[in-house]
Amino acid sequence: MFLPSCLSRDTITVGTITYPGGTTLVSAGKRFELGFFSPDGISDSRKYIGIWYYGSDPPIIVWVANRDDPLVSPTASFGLVDGNLKLCNEGRAIQLTHVEGSTSSTRLAKLLDSRNLVLIEDDGRERILWQSFDHPTDTFLPGMLMSENFVLISWASQDDPKQGNFTFQMDQEGGNNNYDVIQELSPYWKSGVYGKFIQADQMLDVISFLLSNFTTGATTTSPPAGTISTLAYKNITQPSDDNYNNSRLVMNYDGRIQYLRQGNGSKLVWFEPASQCSVLSACGKFGSCNDKNGNKTMCRCLPGFEPTQPDNWNSGDFSRGCLRKSSICAKNSDDSAHDFLSLKMMRAGKPDVQISVDSEEQCKQRCLDVCSCQAYSFEEDLHQRAERATLTCYTWSDDLNNIQEFAQDGRDLYVRVPLSDIESTNRSCGTCGTNLVPYPLSTRQSCGDPLYSAFSCDSMTAQLYFELPMDRYRITSVNPETRTFTIQVNERFKCMSEDLKKISQRLGQSGPFAVSGGCIGGQTDFSADASLGSVRSSEVKIVWRDPKEPLCNSSKDCDWPNATCKSASDGITKCLCDSGFSWNYSNVSCSPAGVGNNVGGGGSLQKRQKVKPVYIIAPAVAAIFILVFGGLFYMRRQHGSRESTPEILDFRLYESEKRIKMWMDACQFEEKDKKGIEVPFFDLEIILQATNHFADENKLGRGGFGPVYKATFPGGQEIAVKRLLSGSGQGLEEFKNEVVLIAKLQHRNLVKLVGYCVKGDEKMLLYEYMPNKSLDSFIFDQTRCSLLTWEIRFEIILGITRGMLYLHQDSRLRIIHRDLKTSNVLLDEEMTPKISDFGLARIFEAKQTEANTQRVIGTYGYMSPEYALDGFFSFKSDVFSFGIVVLEIVSGRRNTCFYHSEGTLSLLTHAWKLWNDNKALDLMDQVLHETCNRDQVLKCINVALLCVQDNPSDRPTMSNAVLMLSSETTTLPTPKKPAFAFRTGISTTASTSSKSESNAVLSTTLEQGR
Repeated sequence: MFLPSCLSRDTITVGTITYPGGTTLVSAGKRFELGFFSPDGISDSRKYIGIWYYGSDPPIIVWVANRDDPLVSPTASFGLVDGNLKLCNEGRAIQLTHVEGSTSSTRLAKLLDSRNLVLIEDDGRERILWQSFDHPTDTFLPGMLMSENFVLISWASQDDPKQGNFTFQMDQEGGNNNYDVIQELSPYWKSGVYGKFIQADQMLDVISFLLSNFTTGATTTSPPAGTISTLAYKNITQPSDDNYNNSRLVMNYDGRIQYLRQGNGSKLVWFEPASQCSVLSACGKFGSCNDKNGNKTMCRCLPGFEPTQPDNWNSGDFSRGCLRKSSICAKNSDDSAHDFLSLKMMRAGKPDVQISVDSEEQCKQRCLDVCSCQAYSFEEDLHQRAERATLTCYTWSDDLNNIQEFAQDGRDLYVRVPLSDIESTNRSCGTCGTNLVPYPLSTRQSCGDPLYSAFSCDSMTAQLYFELPMDRYRITSVNPETRTFTIQVNERFKCMSEDLKKISQRLGQSGPFAVSGGCIGGQTDFSADASLGSVRSSEVKIVWRDPKEPLCNSSKDCDWPNATCKSASDGITKCLCDSGFSWNYSNVSCSPAGVGNNVGGGGSLQKRQKVKPVYIIAPAVAAIFILVFGGLFYMRRQHGSRESTPEILDFRLYESEKRIKMWMDACQFEEKDKKGIEVPFFDLEIILQATNHFADENKLGRGGFGPVYKATFPGGQEIAVKRLLSGSGQGLEEFKNEVVLIAKLQHRNLVKLVGYCVKGDEKMLLYEYMPNKSLDSFIFDQTRCSLLTWEIRFEIILGITRGMLYLHQDSRLRIIHRDLKTSNVLLDEEMTPKISDFGLARIFEAKQTEANTQRVIGTYGYMSPEYALDGFFSFKSDVFSFGIVVLEIVSGRRNTCFYHSEGTLSLLTHAWKLWNDNKALDLMDQVLHETCNRDQVLKCINVALLCVQDNPSDRPTMSNAVLMLSSETTTLPTPKKPAFAFRTGISTTASTSSKSESNAVLSTTLEQGR
């Protein structure tokens, strides 16, 4: 118990604090409290004497006196005994201080507002004999002195204060401004490992200030006991900023050094390592770490490198890193045989050299000039004031370490590799960031096998994606040896058999991909409120089937020895193996006959003679099979047995881009072409049955190229059939174009092509059915327009923006739509917008941004002036059309059928006038007044007017439009005068145009949903 006569609230002179029932010491400003405690959550009788934030519940402990020697008996006491602080536990004493000298009558223990517990000699000079700040546990507080010998040691666990495995201390080699976290004598994390290349691992300024020993007169080493200066630790810490004084640095038991602020509870402001990839050398040398991946795919060797110890690497021990497959400093090495991996959003360890250069090419050449140069990077030097631009060039000569990809603050990094280590064949797609894309996987038209073309490489992040209908998965690893890759699924994916089955169904039975086993790995969540071991997402392994002989146009496409481009038995030109060789799918090459996994191809004469019986028997069996099932099908049709028809149609879904391209290049369509085109195909008879021979009651509407019908297939599956009329204006070229483009595009804001049909003069496209009709059937209808609240309209605008951005930038093909309008935006059952009608769309090459045509076709009111008048189209033409669509969505009025009492003849003219009169909100549809967000409406009008500016170069890109519409803080530019498209202007110009064809007006009226 306490002796009241010898105890003030923050001071002990004579007497003790007892347990149970004892009081506590509270600092003068009621900031900290000292007493007995038991860690929150423990079930045993362990007790400790410690200091915590006053009033915190549960107590936030900042110091423990007896962390390695808990008290376990029912009673205990703490106080001054013979002039020193002691803990007593049923006859057992733990002496906390060992200060000799004066008698206990002149000494006192005091708890300061800085959290410092001090033992003072009260002889008129108040000398500090001992202080808890010299004996920290896991917490650093304002007023402490950081020195070379100062160490914070973590708790052993969340509820055990004894010394744990992690320590925080000053870096013994990196200087006073760098700090280390040590795990059992091995470095676990270091500040400043990226140097000036990346500032991400640098501590916040306030933390550096906290550790900078700012106190006036403070010394960096502790004076001997009995001579400690009273200036070393003051009662009130400085500066007098509440956030600063309430802050602390904690070496957590899980290895993270954390900076927290005390307010209404504890707020975690900063911590490192922020992810598994922030751990020192997480993936070793030349190993790239991706903290978005699962635990098993977190590390990968850079392309051109391989694991130093493959067995350890495959078991999850990445510490030994990777080594080069070939040396870059080998004798007779030719610089022209070297390439640089182009890696985006990367971090890497501190560069060895930092110099100023005039250009990127000069920086690259500096690296090539030194054979030991491993990599380079560059950035604009913002500190230079010279007339010409100056770049800062970083180069690495030592092995790259601490590499991290997909980092938000990362930079472009170029790693030197021999070409032979990353290009196995000209048909390979090379690399996508840190992924090597092996044949037959295809990320673009010019490489890989078109049958395996469900991949895309994001140019901004250099991440590889696998695209399925309605879904896009990031690829976390690719293994050419096992012909597998892993995709990351989101946290909603529960890895149950039903979830895996859904992916399998999307892959299709006839496609080249299949799910391999169940879920693997998982992603470690390093978020502020998560432990290091929690998992929040998983990955699924996909296997690709063995590739067959590649398609080709000429022999230069056959980049394999002993292969020639010639016509195969099915009439399709392929890279067939020469006589004596057969196609070996295991190593994707022509191997000597009888070696390895040989299938198809040429092969030797002896081999072909041996398999003659197979060629005789197989056709006979196939013929019998066809006759039997053909007869059954005929009998079913004769009896009209709808119940016996399978509910799921076999649509024969393929994606052979090479064959599609060959078909497009043909001058006309012939029946034989159907056999060589592996795209979704429907038999005309099936379509006639599903539409009741195109009955009027199934007619959904009529577009510029023909009517649209609703088809109902057995099992209730509904599909929209676009029937192209021979005199509609969409000829074979537009039809082929639409089949090719829609089949290759996969995005939630683009309509999905289900199939196609060609029979004689009949040409049909089959799309997913949209029950909510097209956008124009809502916004221009006086009754249905009220169903589209502002929230729905804004989401539709954002959806259209995302779909157009995908077409222009993110898809495998860079596409200009050329006919974006409200009637070509369909709405599904959830009102999700889907862009449709790609008959006029055009593919642009990777670096192409504009083109010209002698055949101007489109829809008046949506065409940009440079396209309508001069046939000049670019991505900015679509941006113009998008601006018109936004204005129509906001106003609920058509641009082409607009008349205002003030004499304006177009919606665009009217919108511009209201904008200049500061009455832009008057443009808004009256039905939106109750639901609108005025700031969003103004933002949409502003963006729309930016999109319709007269000069195409002034218009934003779709990526800029996405940013402006989705950001809450972006300041929007002021639009310039738009291009006014008066009703009489285009027709007059078109009639006098030198072009061979005048402008065709393609409007669409929908009667029902499609």
